[in-house]
Amino acid sequence: MSPLVGTILLLVFIALVVLVISRSIRIVPQATAGIVERFGRYHRTLNAGLNMVTPFVDRLRPLIDLREQVVSFPPQPVITRDNLVVSIDTVIYFQVTDARAATYEVANYITAVEQLTVTTLRNVVGGMELEHALTSRDQINSELRKELDEATGKWGIRVGRVELKAIEPPGSIQDSMEKQMRADRDKRAAVLSAEGSKQSAILTAEGERQAAVLKAQGESEAVVLRAEAEAKAAAARARGQAEAITTVFKAIHEGNPDQRLLAYQYMQMLPQIAQGDANKVWIVPSEIGKALEGIGGFFSHATAARADSQPAAPSGTSGVSGSGPELDPPVGRHASLEGWLAGGGRPVDDGAVGDHEGGSVPGAGDAGGAPLHQNPALVEGSSEMGATV
Repeated sequence: MSPLVGTILLLVFIALVVLVISRSIRIVPQATAGIVERFGRYHRTLNAGLNMVTPFVDRLRPLIDLREQVVSFPPQPVITRDNLVVSIDTVIYFQVTDARAATYEVANYITAVEQLTVTTLRNVVGGMELEHALTSRDQINSELRKELDEATGKWGIRVGRVELKAIEPPGSIQDSMEKQMRADRDKRAAVLSAEGSKQSAILTAEGERQAAVLKAQGESEAVVLRAEAEAKAAAARARGQAEAITTVFKAIHEGNPDQRLLAYQYMQMLPQIAQGDANKVWIVPSEIGKALEGIGGFFSHATAARADSQPAAPSGTSGVSGSGPELDPPVGRHASLEGWLAGGGRPVDDGAVGDHEGGSVPGAGDAGGAPLHQNPALVEGSSEMGATV
């Protein structure tokens, strides 16, 4: 054999060995699985990593992804229980758990899952009304997942979740629903506004009531305090007046005034009584005549005393006729007049004058009568005086 033929045969052998080795070694990526068929029949499943197969005898099918897959199906028309056509868009989360079953139990498991989802969705939603379907997404998802998981279990597929992306009713139904929702929201807004107005009115009324109660309490306390202050002021004024009257009365008794002095003081007080723009009527007491008589008697006694001290006039000469007693009009005791002049509040009696001409005046030192502070009528009148002398 020539060297050239030997070289060619060596190269062919090396190539055959490399081909056999390449056909015998299979590397499977992570999260995938491979199905090995021997002479057209299932032999075994290759897991991730380095695997050895028999070349030219075993055949490796396309690898199957074992990760969880997400498949979004196009919107499907579904008729609800109240005969309304809605378009529902779904999303399926599934995972292949058995590569052999997913290969031999179903031809195309993705298409099978899609069709099974559509039929199951129509069965579930077809038994519901539109409003119930719109508000029962969780219930629909749970029922779909349960039905699909049971049906795809023999395919070696596990359905993890089923989600409804959108439920779109017809346009006219959407307009009606929007109007209904708007009316419902307007109603709730009106109710809330009415409740707010009610609460505001209640709070305002309670505030006004509390304010009125507090104001009434304040006015009551103010009236009580003013009354107490006025009572204290009146008591203080009464005490002051009582002390003033006591002082004046004590001074009068210590001074021992006679009737003429009292009459003179009375005459001095008459102009003050008549003063004032509000005095429309002036009542003159009946004792004024007796007071004038007393003053006249005082001047008559003074004239008589001056005449006695002068020499007697010759006979036939005109002089002052009559004696003092003849000129002095009769003046008698009048206890009520003295009490009125002393400032008492007792009424003045218009009694008759006594028959004793030039009689003694109570309280006068030169008449020999009783002193003023011993007269019971004047002493008792001190407690009833309404004004000072």
